[in-house]
Amino acid sequence: MSAILKAHIEKLLQHSFTDHEAIEQFFVPITLAKKQNLLTEGAICRANYFVLQGCLRMFFINEKGVEQTVQFALEHWWLADYTSFATQSPSSFYIQAVEPTQALSLTYSAQEELLQTHPQLERYFRLVHQRAHAAAQFRIMVLYGYSREALYHHFVRRYPEFVQRIPQYLLASFLGFTPEYLSELRGRSGS
Repeated sequence: MSAILKAHIEKLLQHSFTDHEAIEQFFVPITLAKKQNLLTEGAICRANYFVLQGCLRMFFINEKGVEQTVQFALEHWWLADYTSFATQSPSSFYIQAVEPTQALSLTYSAQEELLQTHPQLERYFRLVHQRAHAAAQFRIMVLYGYSREALYHHFVRRYPEFVQRIPQYLLASFLGFTPEYLSELRGRSGS
């Protein structure tokens, strides 16, 4: 089993899970090239992805044909269209590698079997989802509660390494800006 996933499970479960070798069979390692899609709109999200190295993003294409990034997943983060994954229905999103990425894929059926044979991992996935839900709620609050400039400065202060790593046009998409407006903000703040 990946040492990264093992450490993540132990961190969230506070070292109460010891059966790592028994669950290795449920995960499939995947390697993605930059801009390679894992999911396209209309397809069913058949797996949940744990990022070992690299970065994924989830986005949709709005009515104007513009890509709108809704979520990123860096190392140690999970990503899936959870509505499509849970219901095995067509997705409204794309999932794409932002950079060369190595991840672990956990299919819907493998996850169901994993949770039946190792019920203590229900807690692990509950904690993962609680953290993700809390982050999504905070993002919504910041998007609605901050001015556009304050939103940018907040994000730069809170995630400086992320801002340096993600291409500017994707960061603009995530923040709900045009790339031109983001360039203007960066120019005014000297970053």
